[in-house]
Amino acid sequence: MFCMNRVVELFGHPTRDRELPWPRIVSDHQCLFNSKKCDKTRKSDSSIVIGTCTVLHGRARKPVAICPTRLLEQGQVFVDCFQLLRSHVPGNEIHILPEVSIPGGSVDFFLVSVKDKRVQDFVGIELQTLDTSNGSVWPERERLMKLLTSTESPDATYYKQPYGMNWRMTAKTSLVQMHHKIRTFQHLNKKLVLVVQDCLLDYMQKEFNFGHLKNPARIEDAMHVHAYRLKEQANNSLKLSLETRLSTDADGIER
Repeated sequence: MFCMNRVVELFGHPTRDRELPWPRIVSDHQCLFNSKKCDKTRKSDSSIVIGTCTVLHGRARKPVAICPTRLLEQGQVFVDCFQLLRSHVPGNEIHILPEVSIPGGSVDFFLVSVKDKRVQDFVGIELQTLDTSNGSVWPERERLMKLLTSTESPDATYYKQPYGMNWRMTAKTSLVQMHHKIRTFQHLNKKLVLVVQDCLLDYMQKEFNFGHLKNPARIEDAMHVHAYRLKEQANNSLKLSLETRLSTDADGIER
């Protein structure tokens, strides 16, 4: 019954690991991936912290990240963008700046190379995970909470309540945002990286025109897509693994 729950990561921890101090984890609300209090709250009551990172979806019960912060595991997405800092040299400082506004919107993160307090180079990084649709993960999360922190048996109807993934709206919104921002980066001869999960990239490639993107990525291009897989480990945890790197330019995003 415990393993049937479709919430597989809560506050960054694998829910299949029953040996973890779940009452403390739940009360602290600390996100494992950014060492801050989880900011994912209920729309109906912002005082309630949800903490759901990853859920199972589809007949294959594939783990799907539903929180962008999940992609920050051990800072690997920043390490994998390091090669795009073309003007970086050893000895420069590296800074990660969140939520920077540019023409066309704001960018989730900037990876910046600095020397003598002057910016030498930078890369913009956008994180995109799936949104849920056709229901809410909340009932499943509540069922899990009873399993983890109480001896009380959860209501079986929790598991029967469905939720889906808003594939098309998530993909379309993300690509439109890239279209609005990439011209700025290309004009400055800088790079913009869209970080997604492999399943979202698979959907994009089926529904949109991706045939002209370079695979593997070409470092000269302004627009890059990094797709990650969530691999299950022996201890039931999930680990990010870079699977695919694509690239194109502003005209390619417009296409």
